Amino acid sequence: MKKHRHEKMLELISRYEIETQDELIERLRENGYDVTQATVSRDIRELKIAKMTTGKGTYRYVLPKQVDPSAGIKFSAALIDSITSVEWAQNIVVIKTFPGLASAVAGGIDRMGLRQILGCVAGDDTIMAVTSDNECAEMLATQIHDLLRNI
Repeated sequence: MKKHRHEKMLELISRYEIETQDELIERLRENGYDVTQATVSRDIRELKIAKMTTGKGTYRYVLPKQVDPSAGIKFSAALIDSITSVEWAQNIVVIKTFPGLASAVAGGIDRMGLRQILGCVAGDDTIMAVTSDNECAEMLATQIHDLLRNI
């Protein structure tokens, strides 16, 4: 039961912009999980779910960072060296890179294994990442902007 609840929590957090434990509890209950605040709090800690600021100045729960350290290092290096701009519209994120590097960056995005990204298409210097909804596109664009600011 715990494993299924954890999977549902991760799915809900990747799908919706959940700001509070009460909102998460409500969504879990809508999906048939009768949970208490203490249980959700423990689950958040166990799953290493964090809160981050949104572009609107509010906070939301986010999934834990990528577990595979080698993929993260390769992707971070590609980001630092390659991305020139990031924009999003509806559920699509457009990432511009230096010529010839879009495919490598798209591969890094794919290796991140983020559930909200349905797929990436890369050309020579442009990547189109299709997400499951508009909120996920905004979140991905914000995460990439944050990574670029921290270099």
